[in-house]
Amino acid sequence: MKITFLGTGTSYGVPMVGCECRVCTSDNPKNSRTRSSIIISDGEYNILIDAATELRIQCLKNSVKRLDAVLLTHSHADHVLGFDDLRHFNRIQKTNIPVYGSAETVNSIYRMFSYAFREVSSNGSKPKVTLIPIDGTINLSGKEIIPVDVMHGQEKVTAYRFDKFAYVTDVSQIPQDSVEKLMGLDILIIAALRNRPHEKHLSIEQAISVVSKLKPKQTFFTHIAHDIEHEETDKTLPAGIKLAYDGLSVEV
Repeated sequence: MKITFLGTGTSYGVPMVGCECRVCTSDNPKNSRTRSSIIISDGEYNILIDAATELRIQCLKNSVKRLDAVLLTHSHADHVLGFDDLRHFNRIQKTNIPVYGSAETVNSIYRMFSYAFREVSSNGSKPKVTLIPIDGTINLSGKEIIPVDVMHGQEKVTAYRFDKFAYVTDVSQIPQDSVEKLMGLDILIIAALRNRPHEKHLSIEQAISVVSKLKPKQTFFTHIAHDIEHEETDKTLPAGIKLAYDGLSVEV
């Protein structure tokens, strides 16, 4: 499998509107971060995790021309506002796209994008999806995908494990039973917001502590705020941990 980071930024994105800090004004492309999402490619089969705000731009930059399934971690705006752009893939593929998420996430999508689920006489296009509430292990393209609950402040977010790889975003705490589901990984992708503490997100120091417990072979930090300069921070991270950046691809 190949994992491509479509976006690695927070809900604000980097650069942030109106900000003139050294990261937001940097000419290093690794300091430019669209909202967080990844695509997992297994041959020609593509699974998107989160329909981030800049989904159309992300797909154009990374030559994504097919989506076979979408997994949603939760329904916060930066993770789902690209939902409408799924209609481009309906046009190309001539089929509905299955979209998976927790029951709460699926219900939020129904409310937020109600126009997509109404039967109306119109020539206008809209996303054509099949919303599927998660009920245990997901099977896609012959692979078992295990949903894993993590906490984002007081809210639950769904992380996903694909055999030896897992994606964990918007997390402040991992319950013990979920810790056990995330052991033995070759690659862990986990959110690490900034150096300062945040009530709903792991700081870089806290994320390093989580990595030390889970002991994956390789870790990539994502969902990174404008506080973090890529090159400087990357040099300070322990062996086996790297900052991800938009457009990075890794093999599993």
